[in-house]
Amino acid sequence: MWKRLVLLWTLLRGDARQLWFALRHPAAPGWLKLGTALVALYVVSPIDLIPDFIPFFGQLDDIVLVPLAIRFLLKHLPPEIAAATAAQRR
Repeated sequence: MWKRLVLLWTLLRGDARQLWFALRHPAAPGWLKLGTALVALYVVSPIDLIPDFIPFFGQLDDIVLVPLAIRFLLKHLPPEIAAATAAQRR
């Protein structure tokens, strides 16, 4: 499980940092916090779309779905929060 988290963090470092800054923003909407909690729950949950014991495909769903979910959350940020977090990301 830790290897999966390290790999996801490496792939998502930029988006994850922007999401972190967005969550810490004073005007962060509640849906963003809920969505982030659900993504984190999916990452650590033993229940997956494709079970992890299936070679290659077991981890592939995590590597594909988690970045898509984070990108979806970031694309739907209010413009003022997106601008503030993009400036902090650099």
